[in-house]
Amino acid sequence: MLDGKRPLASPMRSDLTTPTSPLTSPPTDISKKYGIMGLKTLSAKAAAALDKELMSTGAFSIDQLMELAGLSVSQAIYRVHPLSKGLNILVACGPGNNGGDGLVAARHLRHYGYKPSIYYPKRSKNELYQRLAQQLEDLNVPFVDDFPAALKSTDHIVDAIFGFSFSGEVREPFPAVIKALEETKLPVTSVDAPSSWNIEDGPPSSGLGSSFHPEVLVSLTAPKPLVKHFKGRHFVGGRHALSFGTPKVKEIYNLDLPQYEGIDQVVEVDNNGQKL
Repeated sequence: MLDGKRPLASPMRSDLTTPTSPLTSPPTDISKKYGIMGLKTLSAKAAAALDKELMSTGAFSIDQLMELAGLSVSQAIYRVHPLSKGLNILVACGPGNNGGDGLVAARHLRHYGYKPSIYYPKRSKNELYQRLAQQLEDLNVPFVDDFPAALKSTDHIVDAIFGFSFSGEVREPFPAVIKALEETKLPVTSVDAPSSWNIEDGPPSSGLGSSFHPEVLVSLTAPKPLVKHFKGRHFVGGRHALSFGTPKVKEIYNLDLPQYEGIDQVVEVDNNGQKL
């Protein structure tokens, strides 16, 4: 989902203007490198346009998309970090839609039996995000102000700071958070994109974020081009997209989504024929 650095003033995501051609270049086929037959990546513009398509042609609301995204993330975390590995999950949330996905994931994790805590330093005034935060507060999920201190008492970290539309400079208070993510020995799961990574080019070549390599990535709807730089366990979440898409839409976005098993909302994809 979009990281939503702009305020979300309406039920539609911000900055979702459909370009003349949603794909600025042909989608990258990562099947040879990752052993994912037919699975394509979506550019930032294509992913944004597809989100808009889901909310118009597909008749989904922003609330629904965020709920489904967060549910997918929570299921991936349950797989890689079962309750037996530790109950404490620290969820770092940015100010936009990626942060909203993190809030939803935290709620589901709480219902699974985990003990999530939330680092959410730039709370949105938008009603949707306020409701998501209220739901967590009603479940007695703590919100923390000191990220480095919170790291000392957690077992797993969820990076839900910036999503696929992130670009430019990492602004306060997040530089210190990215630095902490680079240095921690704890496992990290990133939502849609590791925060500070470029959607096309992956991690910065130097400076902040250049050594941030999370253990787990959950790509929402479809992988983004940065996945070619990712070496950890990779999940695709967004089963709702399977029920959407006329032949014309599927052709425009070159959608070829993975097969989901049973009631799963995520599917793990392979790297060179091996589990990531």
